[in-house]
Amino acid sequence: MGEFMRLNKLFFLFPGEAAQFDPTFKGPIKNRGCTDIICCILFMAVILGYIVVGILAWLYGDPRHVLYPRNSTGWFCGIGPNKNRPNVLYFDILKCATSINIMATALNGLQCPTTQVCVEECPSSFWAVGVGSYLPDVKPASVFNQSLCVPSVDLAKTTLVILNLLPFMSALCFCLSSGTFVNGFNAREIGVRIFEDFASSWPWILIGLLIAMVVSLLFLLLLRFTAPVMVWVLIIGVLGAGAYGIWHCYWEYDNYKNSSSSITNVGFTTNFSVYLQVQETWLAFLIIISVAEAIILLTLIFLRTRILIAIALIQESSKAISHMMSALLYPLITFVLLLVCVAYWGATALYLATSGGPIYRVVALNATNDECKSINGSVSCDPQVSCPSASCIFIRYNNEGLLQRNIFNLQIYNAVAFLWCVNFVIALGQCTLAGAFASYYWAFTKPDDIPMFPVCGGFIRSLRYHVGSLAFGALILTLVQIVRILLEYIDHKTRSAQNPVARFIMCCMKCCFWCLEKFIKFLNRNAYIMIAIYGKNFCVSAKNAFMLLMRNVIRVVVLDKVTDLLLFFGKLLVVGGVGVLSFFFFSGRILLPGSTFRSETLNYYWMPIITVVFGSYLIAHGFFSVYNMCVDTLFLCFLEDLERNDGSLQKPYFMSKNLMKILNKSNKAPKKGKGKD
Repeated sequence: MGEFMRLNKLFFLFPGEAAQFDPTFKGPIKNRGCTDIICCILFMAVILGYIVVGILAWLYGDPRHVLYPRNSTGWFCGIGPNKNRPNVLYFDILKCATSINIMATALNGLQCPTTQVCVEECPSSFWAVGVGSYLPDVKPASVFNQSLCVPSVDLAKTTLVILNLLPFMSALCFCLSSGTFVNGFNAREIGVRIFEDFASSWPWILIGLLIAMVVSLLFLLLLRFTAPVMVWVLIIGVLGAGAYGIWHCYWEYDNYKNSSSSITNVGFTTNFSVYLQVQETWLAFLIIISVAEAIILLTLIFLRTRILIAIALIQESSKAISHMMSALLYPLITFVLLLVCVAYWGATALYLATSGGPIYRVVALNATNDECKSINGSVSCDPQVSCPSASCIFIRYNNEGLLQRNIFNLQIYNAVAFLWCVNFVIALGQCTLAGAFASYYWAFTKPDDIPMFPVCGGFIRSLRYHVGSLAFGALILTLVQIVRILLEYIDHKTRSAQNPVARFIMCCMKCCFWCLEKFIKFLNRNAYIMIAIYGKNFCVSAKNAFMLLMRNVIRVVVLDKVTDLLLFFGKLLVVGGVGVLSFFFFSGRILLPGSTFRSETLNYYWMPIITVVFGSYLIAHGFFSVYNMCVDTLFLCFLEDLERNDGSLQKPYFMSKNLMKILNKSNKAPKKGKGKD
């Protein structure tokens, strides 16, 4: 009767009917139809539009404008006529920061108002023209370096008037290329060294990533046997830490019992160490830790059965993965699809940004006569002989065409379509894996009744029937993410003008939408599981999943936290262990006998270490995301199993014997065949 009243109370708080028994239900249904067709059509239209935008950007864009530097005549450095001259030399870099040239400001030029020359190598020395160089018999070629002069100047045919024609290093010389920065920091040289490190250590990097893969796989498979031990060790560790905290606080409290200082004597101070010498501080700590310890202990006592269920589901998930190892390879497909989305978005954004033709104007630098001043602002980029100080300055990209006038709108379309595609790819992976793991749970005799190629089956069903539903869920998440991006943009632009009230409101709004995004992700994830099983549309699946979870909210919280704790320590084990091993190896502290690799040959031994650590995290995240999806899918199936069946001959349970043992349930119909739980 008490259990009945409890269920009635839960149903009153979270309305929704329990799943009814269906004698024809044997797992993910085969006969299903397309869902959310309107959203599917909309998504296909957006994808086609995205392809059209990419084609237009590719036809009209030219990324060379942002990938390569230019000289004063508008030529690219590193390609074309200047193929062997990839660096650009600024004759007077101070003018870039201090110039107040009225014409340059009016033209809004993006180039620095000083002579720029494409050179093969940046000069490594600074020199000045001596007094003897002014003698008539001294040739300019013996004083200046031809490779550092503007292309229109030929030192062999030039007199000493070159001193007036060429403002050469009047203040500070500066050289820049696509990989070179100020003050001698040569990124290209560093890049070459890093490439050399990767060239000599890539086999060992691959070995490190392989070790991370093996450790991740072993951890997931061993959870089948070690999950109970690990969970209870962690729980006992938390309780032990709390007990030590209580003892330490009491010990400190007893030490300061006879102290004359009190919290009233100390008052308010920024030196927090003073508070640690007051008896009342340790008493407060003692009370807080004791209350927390009592809450944790009581929670464990009352939720011990649900913790055992969570452990059993984790073990069952490990067993499911062992029966369908191909599921661990699916994150590679997701990774490739996400990589395609990111690459397409980046390329489209770059080509759109340079889709307008560049506009140049002739600007006379240091103009001293009327004729030079008269050509300022001219659209021609052919420097006149009578004004040799004139330069071809890039002003802006052409924005007069139909495409160019809508560049901003197209960039927004690019960003929105990118977010939608990314969320759809993630949704496709979740629905595919959910279908595979659901087919495992609803196989009455395991592994005999598990269908062939369950991952491929889940993938085909998702693409054939549920593109619209997956796009619907991805669109909802995308809209929330767009609002979060807009809030961040508004906060960034108005931060200097915000008062404390406005900052508080903005912080609350960002926090609310962050929580909303987390909730939408949680709801979508469980909706995709229901879609994979029953083949219904997104709204119905999301409602059914939400009601099912709310009818078992305590089990949801316990399972979620236990799983998160285990996977967190799993990631810590994989990334930390492989990272420490790679540090000792690449730093030379571990020497392998017979190995030709030596750490002394590396320029930066931390680069392979960072690569291995980052790669290990991606590998562990990929493996554990599959495992997490397996746990969530089996959990929903388990809840449905409890509501649909009662263990009788007509309605037997599909859950494992371990779960039935924990719940004190059993099947009257024995499982046939050679399959085992």
